[in-house]
Amino acid sequence: MPGTVTHDPPPATGGRPGRPLIVTEDAELLDDLLRLCAAAGATPEVHHGLPEPRGNWEAAPLVLVGDDAAGRVRGAVRRRGVVLVGRDQDDSGVWRRAVEIGADHVLMLPDGEQWLVDRIADVAEGVGRPALTVGVIGGRGGAGASTLACALAVTSAREGLRTLLVDADPLGGGLDVLLGGETAEGLRWPAFAASRGRVGGGALEESLPELHSLRVLSWDRGDRIDVPPQAVRAVLAAARRRGGTVVVDLPRRIDGGVTEVLAQLDLALLVVPGELRAVAAAGRIASAVGMVLRDLRVAVRAPYTPGLDDREVARLLHLPLAGEVPVEPALLRPREGSAPPGAAPRGPLARFCKEFWERALVEAGGV
Repeated sequence: MPGTVTHDPPPATGGRPGRPLIVTEDAELLDDLLRLCAAAGATPEVHHGLPEPRGNWEAAPLVLVGDDAAGRVRGAVRRRGVVLVGRDQDDSGVWRRAVEIGADHVLMLPDGEQWLVDRIADVAEGVGRPALTVGVIGGRGGAGASTLACALAVTSAREGLRTLLVDADPLGGGLDVLLGGETAEGLRWPAFAASRGRVGGGALEESLPELHSLRVLSWDRGDRIDVPPQAVRAVLAAARRRGGTVVVDLPRRIDGGVTEVLAQLDLALLVVPGELRAVAAAGRIASAVGMVLRDLRVAVRAPYTPGLDDREVARLLHLPLAGEVPVEPALLRPREGSAPPGAAPRGPLARFCKEFWERALVEAGGV
């Protein structure tokens, strides 16, 4: 298991991938570390002692020092991101050696393997600011949540942000269909049903269909396959590590997989038509979602029942108002083969989405 020696954070990679540095002469330990690097998708630099030039020691985003090599790096420049790796759980001297070389952590194999794979994968991917992750859920059936989710993703991609659209509703027919890409090559949700532990963000992105300058994780047209909550968690976490924006189209039921999605959202939009029955149904959805997600906002869709408007709907639901979703044909009656929702940059729906992203990104501190 890993143990912390200091409280310094690891060195920032600035969003750029880097090669971890391994320092050891222990052949068996080196084999283990190379195997873990391969599992994390990283190609390390290997030395038996301090590398020449010494700048490699300082520049590497992560340094893995075998316990056998601690004495050989004792005089190295102190830096963050150094992990002392050993196997002897009963060797109390390992902590002293870790302090002598300025290590942040002491890690014992095999117990700490998953922790180390995660750290190596972080530097291999150049992890920076996580994606601003937004969910969209309908207050009732036919509210237009899927269409709004697609429009938000299309608008985000048009603004130059790395964008991933996630279809979290296996019974929704597939967002790739709504985007006109049901035959596009790439993986769908069933391919990730067996995912465990960590999923590589770069590998995930490259495996998905690319439609309208964004990546889409949708469902296929085969028999329904349950994706376990742990797989949902791993996939969405990988998507968020890539930065930019992630838009998730949510079903109106809350199960284990949806709960995992809600736990990783920054905010969600509850799409509610301006009618009393829809408001009543949306109240039940808001109550369930609010148990997991703090930032839930209402996006109201006209036309309205007499006596209602967007502000009154928000008041009745006790939720902040994100705005009124514009009425346009693509939102109410999406047609197969037509342009995707939000595709017209000057259309009312695209303007709504652009204004939403401008506000949300400012609130998040930029992406």
